[in-house]
Amino acid sequence: MPFDTLNTPALLLDKDVFEENCRVMQERVQEAEIKLRPHMKTAKALEAYHCATKDGFGGITVSTLAEADFFASGGVTDILYGVGIVPSKLSQAQRVQDKGVKLTLITDNPDAISLLDDEAKRLETTFPVLIEIDSGGRRGGVLANSQEFLNLAQAITASQCLSLEGVMTHAGHSYHVSTPEEIADIAEQEREAVVGASERLLKAGFPCPVVSAGSTPTAVFAKSYEGLTEIRPGVYMFGDVDQMFIGACKQNEIAATVLASVIGHNKTAKRLLIDAGGLALSKDISASEFSSHTGYGLVCWPDGDVIEELYVESVHQEHGLVASVSGDLPYDKFPVGSRLRILPIHTCMTCAGFSHYDVHSAEGELLGKWGRVNRW
Repeated sequence: MPFDTLNTPALLLDKDVFEENCRVMQERVQEAEIKLRPHMKTAKALEAYHCATKDGFGGITVSTLAEADFFASGGVTDILYGVGIVPSKLSQAQRVQDKGVKLTLITDNPDAISLLDDEAKRLETTFPVLIEIDSGGRRGGVLANSQEFLNLAQAITASQCLSLEGVMTHAGHSYHVSTPEEIADIAEQEREAVVGASERLLKAGFPCPVVSAGSTPTAVFAKSYEGLTEIRPGVYMFGDVDQMFIGACKQNEIAATVLASVIGHNKTAKRLLIDAGGLALSKDISASEFSSHTGYGLVCWPDGDVIEELYVESVHQEHGLVASVSGDLPYDKFPVGSRLRILPIHTCMTCAGFSHYDVHSAEGELLGKWGRVNRW
């Protein structure tokens, strides 16, 4: 039986699928003649970095300064910190710089520039900065056609310790449509917004060497990368049920799964109980936008074959409850102590509950562990 030696819940990673996912994205950006700056917020492992960048791509994106420090210690020298920063975190950012890293920051707030500049002066350091552009996601960023955008560029340029490096954007709203055509349209909106921002900067006399965009769906379905210097997808390495439903991956391209044990039968409620709950699977139900029977994960046999009709219907902290679409469960096929694998809804959230991956081959042979960096 595969994975018998592992305690559950365990985070499994199919190395063959993972490497193929990385290869496909590398090939895509090489054909487009742009740079791949993979987002490591899901992977958080050095081995994953080496796989994602093995064909000459060196820079990465991170979502926490703990990640930045971890990858810096592993030899990465070009890191984009893709979350807005406050002055109190600059000393932590400086410790990353001190490891020989070019650490680029992002901002979308003109009022923050003087505060960041003052703190950088106190620390006697400097930082390159990208302006975040809102390309439709309505999370962070300024509008490229706004006066605020040019005010921000002026504030960075006038500062003593910050230098304007370019523009970046993330089309997070690409996760909420479900056809290639819709995603391609959002990819074009993303591209036009950030390329338009770069053109506006250049016309106003500001430098703009970096024009950065990125999400996995838009990277997969974009019809053009013209004007971009780099893209920053991340979850493409792993795939998940949400990505599967929007068409960004197929079921057999999902590299990470959660191994769980059956711990009980609730025949009154017609549920199997497993030892993978909210902390192991997360409480993300984003795929429910597209299907009413995905819940918190789809259920597979230990060899990875999907068990039709079964899904994790609900989760508690350490309990998962597996239901059948038809309502009937053949309990004799799932005795207490038997193992199941769960396809995660949102891999980024699921992986965050684990300290390492148990890496295996496509045949189920355990190959070792890849340690992850968590926290902030």
